[in-house]
Parts: sequence; structure tokens; C-alpha cells
Amino acid sequence: MIGASHPATEQQRGAPPTRRGPHWKQRTERRKAVADTDESGERRAKRSDPGGGILMGRPFGVPVYVAPSWFLVAALITWVFGDQLDRVLPDLGPARYLVSLFFAVAFYASVLVHELAHTIAALRYKLPVRRIQLQFFGGVSEIEKESESPGREFVLAFVGPLLSLALAGLFYLGMTAVDPATVPGVLLAGLMISNLLVAAFNLLPGLPLDGGRMLRAVIWGITGKPMTGTIAAAWVGRALAVTVLLGLPLLTHTGALGNPAQEIGGMDTVMDALLAAILAAIIWTGAGNSLRMARLREHLPELRARTLTRRAVPVQNATPLSEALRRANEAGARALVVVDGQGDATAIVRETAIASVPEHRRPWVAVSTLAQDLTDGMKVSADLTGEELLDHLRATPATEYLVLEPGGEIYGVLSALDVEKAFVKAMARPQS
Repeated sequence: MIGASHPATEQQRGAPPTRRGPHWKQRTERRKAVADTDESGERRAKRSDPGGGILMGRPFGVPVYVAPSWFLVAALITWVFGDQLDRVLPDLGPARYLVSLFFAVAFYASVLVHELAHTIAALRYKLPVRRIQLQFFGGVSEIEKESESPGREFVLAFVGPLLSLALAGLFYLGMTAVDPATVPGVLLAGLMISNLLVAAFNLLPGLPLDGGRMLRAVIWGITGKPMTGTIAAAWVGRALAVTVLLGLPLLTHTGALGNPAQEIGGMDTVMDALLAAILAAIIWTGAGNSLRMARLREHLPELRARTLTRRAVPVQNATPLSEALRRANEAGARALVVVDGQGDATAIVRETAIASVPEHRRPWVAVSTLAQDLTDGMKVSADLTGEELLDHLRATPATEYLVLEPGGEIYGVLSALDVEKAFVKAMARPQS
């Protein structure tokens, strides 16, 4: 499976910065960074702290993490496969668990190859990949941008299952060269079957699986509307979730998956039902999150620095806060920018700092004591929109940004809180 992330936002379309008077109330607000999500819909960690688990390496420059949940699955695979080895190769004794652990590691190495296929294709199409994470049920490649065409989307999704099928073929060829009743033979057979299952499962035509992205690409190509493809593939994904929830325990109970029905005990039934519930929950949640993120992506072009910017007035370092606020009220501005003698911006007066100063002290407090010095990352072009704007804000987290015209003139101040409110508003909007 592959992942992506995009927020979006909106205010008055095409309107100039607001001319309402400033709200310099004595209040304390918690400032947050621009909302940042992945395909699972969860808030993403900061770039400097991916929080993905244990870093295993950086193939092609993309960090690969092993999540803590992987160790639980590895232990489960070791236990289950070890019991199967005891029936096939009883002479191994306790050593069967070492062989089983090797199988667990080799299986997840195959999953990593699957994810690397997505990553290489994404990099080939110049789509940034944040990281690869091996986790509870396989892995995820977090691709940060949308494919530009349905053809690329199809290829990007298909290469993962294709590589899993290729690996299954290689393991099958390896089986022909060894005795099937030996450790290498059993391992190769297990890896062949597991890669076939990975490919088959991911080819199911419902989001968030690779097959769902392929279905989305096909419908996108036919209709010309990516949102239509997403809606269809997401609802197919939800139908798959219900099918897995009800069908998997039924298949195992009837012996359709290889175990004779009379050999299936009560504990096996409980484990099958639990596995089905977990898989169904993952698919259902992923399909819903795909719908939500597609809706945000649809509104992403409406996010414009120019329409979200607050009008600002320039003030000198030594200007008393009360005088600066008076000028802002007269101009209908909601922000203060500190400028030097040549009129160049040097700092932004923080709104939270203003709110913390009692009104009776404001004539005696210079704006410079409440200002945050500007860095290059805190300067935003008024022409930035959508994803480019969000990428800029993510790269330099701050509470306020100075918005400049292409010629370098001060346009106003962009508040991260305003962007986040617009992001939340976009999430609540109905689908178009």
C-alpha cells in the first residue's frame, strides 16, 4: 500500500485582506503548526522527528523505519510458522523457531522490496517520498504528492504487486533446485506463497489497497475526474472490509482455505475472527481516510496566501504598543510589522504577546519587546497557493509569517492559526 498527504483551506475567494479592526483581547491561545496529515488521516510528526520507529537505512535517500508493532507480528509469525515446521520437519526440534524467525525477517524483506517498487516509481515521477515504514500488517510508502495523471497513478500502484509476483516466481524457481523436504525447500515454499498472498491481497480493487488505487486510476481516466475515481474505489474498499469481516471466518470454518473443518477448534475460530476484524478495520478506515484526503485535495487550490493574509501596518522599533494599535485600528489592520529606517521588515509583533500585555501598560511597552525576528523561511510570497504554500509553511514552522508582493513590498501577515482554521473548514465541507 502507498500513502500520500495534503491539507487544504479556503477563505473569501478573491477578496482582499480583511479590513476588520484588530481583536487585541487579553487572551491566551495555543498556536499550532499547519495541519499535516497522511493517508491514514493522522497528524503527521515533524520532519525532524518522523516518529516512525527504528531507522534501518536510507535506500535511494528515503528513510526506512521498522515500527514497534513489527516485533509483535514477527513473534507471531515465528510462533505460527514454527508449529507448522514441527509437523513438516519434526527433527528440527527447538531450532525450528530460529528458522521461523529467519522466515519472518525474509518475509518482511520481501514487503520492503514491494514498497521500494512504489518508492522508485514515485521518485521517477518526481514525487517526494517521506519515508517507508514496516508495520503491523505489511508496509507503507508515504508519498507526499498526488500523481499528475491516471496513467502514472496506475503504474505507481501496480509496481508493488508486480514486484511481489516477481519475487514469488523467483522463490518458485529456487524450489526446483532444492529438496522440498529440507529447511531451504520449506522456506522457499513459504516465501513463494506469502508473496503470492501479498500480491493477491494488494490487487483487491478497493482503497487503500494498491488495487483500489488502480481502480481509481481507471475511473479517473474514463471520467476525467480523480474525485469520482476516489469515491468509487473507497466504497469498493468498504465493501471489501465487510466481505473480509464476514467471509474470512466463514472460509476458515468450512475448511475452504486448506484446513479440514473438523480440525478447526474454538481457539482457531476466535483467532480467525480477530484477524478478520483487524483487517476489515484497517481497510474500512483507510477507505474513509482516502475519501477525506481526496476532498481536501479537491479544495487545495482554494488555499491562497493572498486571501488568508491579515492587513498589517509598519511600525518602528521604539513605537509604543498603544500607538501601534491605534494606527492598526485606523487602518483596519490586524497585524503589526516592525520595519527599519529604510522601511524594510525586520520582525513581526506576535499576536499572543500583544494579548498578554494589560491595556494600562501598553503606552510604556515598545513593540520591539514583543516582536519575533524574521528569518528567510518566515517570508512568504503573496502568490503562493495550495500545496506550494503548505510546503513552505511546513518547512519553517512559526505562528506568523510575513507575506510579500513579488516586488518585495509588504502585503501583510499570515497567521498559522488562520491556515489551520481554514484547513478544518475544508475538512467539514461537503464533497463537490
